[in-house]
Amino acid sequence: MRRVRPEPEKRTVDRRRPDGEVTGRVTLPPEIFGIEPNLAVMHQVVTAQLAAARSGTQSTRTRAEVAGGGSKPYRQKGTGRARQGSIRSPQFAGGGVALGPKPRSYHQRTPKKMIRLALCSALSDRAAEEKVALVDAWGFEAPRTKQAVSALEALGISGKVLVVLDTEDLDAAYSFRNLPGVHIISVAELNAYDVLRHDWVVFTDATLPGGPPEVEPLPVAPAVEEAAPEAAPAEAATSEEAAAAQPGAVAEAGVETAEPPAAAAAEHWLADAPDAEDAAEQPGADDEGGEDQ
Repeated sequence: MRRVRPEPEKRTVDRRRPDGEVTGRVTLPPEIFGIEPNLAVMHQVVTAQLAAARSGTQSTRTRAEVAGGGSKPYRQKGTGRARQGSIRSPQFAGGGVALGPKPRSYHQRTPKKMIRLALCSALSDRAAEEKVALVDAWGFEAPRTKQAVSALEALGISGKVLVVLDTEDLDAAYSFRNLPGVHIISVAELNAYDVLRHDWVVFTDATLPGGPPEVEPLPVAPAVEEAAPEAAPAEAATSEEAAAAQPGAVAEAGVETAEPPAAAAAEHWLADAPDAEDAAEQPGADDEGGEDQ
């Protein structure tokens, strides 16, 4: 029965600057950073890589290559000892080495698909542990080891670190190469063994597998809206203006309005003053008043 492979997982990582500021989030390629690690393939590829690193130059001399031993040391019979043919046999001091190592190649043929699968498995394992960091660019103007230390502290990276650099980023390479626990590697030389033997893997935009990343901007927090002013005072003012413009309508509605002081005094004076007709009906009033004077 054929085994069904699970779907790759989508994992994201913060894209930072060397000072630690987050500039966005990047979705890692799921076919590289989201697969299920294949332990058997990783073991075989790592073993082949370590074997290929052996020089294979060790060599020993056989009994045919050592000097001396041309004649038989003693006669074949009658001595009471074991029969010997040469004093340069492996059992004698100074003799040759039996089945000793000879120069050889330890190279193991590994298919390219296995090498790629092992690398993707190692990167997926580090991504699952959230041990993959992404920097936009190091931007070192000159080699500064102190600046490299500050950058790692700002990124929150500690332990054994694998820094993947571009071939043209020489200032960063010179800055990181003297730090203990930090190993620099070219993007073209990235392999499963170096990924597995380090705790962190740090990429830049130029060295991230899968091509330049698509940066998602950070979500912007909604601005706090100011509370709108209460509309009650405005409505009250509008009601007063309407009442002033239409006093009759307000009176009909049963609302008492205050009259101006000048208008109230004028009405009171007109109410106390005599009418002109009443004054005409009493002509002797002025005369009586004159006689009294």
